[in-house]
Amino acid sequence: MNNLMVRTVLGFAFLMLIMALALLIPAGALAFWQAWLYLVDFGVCTMLITAYLIKYDQTLLAGRVQAGPVAETQKSQQIIQSLASLCFIALFIVPGLDFRYGWSHVSPVLSWIAAGMVALGFFTVFLVFRENSYTRATIEVSAEQKVITTGPYRVVRHPMYAGASVLILFTPIALGSWIALPFAILLILVIVARLLDEERFLLANLPGYNDYRQKVHYRLIPSVW
Repeated sequence: MNNLMVRTVLGFAFLMLIMALALLIPAGALAFWQAWLYLVDFGVCTMLITAYLIKYDQTLLAGRVQAGPVAETQKSQQIIQSLASLCFIALFIVPGLDFRYGWSHVSPVLSWIAAGMVALGFFTVFLVFRENSYTRATIEVSAEQKVITTGPYRVVRHPMYAGASVLILFTPIALGSWIALPFAILLILVIVARLLDEERFLLANLPGYNDYRQKVHYRLIPSVW
């Protein structure tokens, strides 16, 4: 197993461990079935996408493994990524507490539907990865990089963030918590801040991006924004 595979496996295992602890410790019980449903949903989707990248695009996989505030080179993105990390953790801690203290109730049917929407968000991210090998976890422009205008990029300029927003928005519902929904919305707002900062960077550093922006008018939501 090469170094990339080791980093990928360890990174995935660490993420799943942190998510499980963030959900189950505040819940105070292993009977938090929505947590197990979500962990399986998240884990299977992540493994399928990772398996695809291992087979077809290890360069992109290497760019995705290097992530987080420390990996960013711009100060603004370091701050944004730090806020995103805090919101991401809250997105799991709060539903655990909600399960323990019974603050809100989501019907099991809605939780299952929301889990399906989480998978749909992952599928959108997969379509982006399949179309664009330059989708790094950090904001940068490679010397050979070009503007991608095909696939989901024909619909919105930031389809990966669109897929991630769907995933995030339905996470609290899949976890059986209405109380955690504001944290999902806050995280999406942080993503919007990252998106706007990224657009400024791409306009300054990626030839052809301004022309692309004139052709595809919507950033995140088709026909809305």
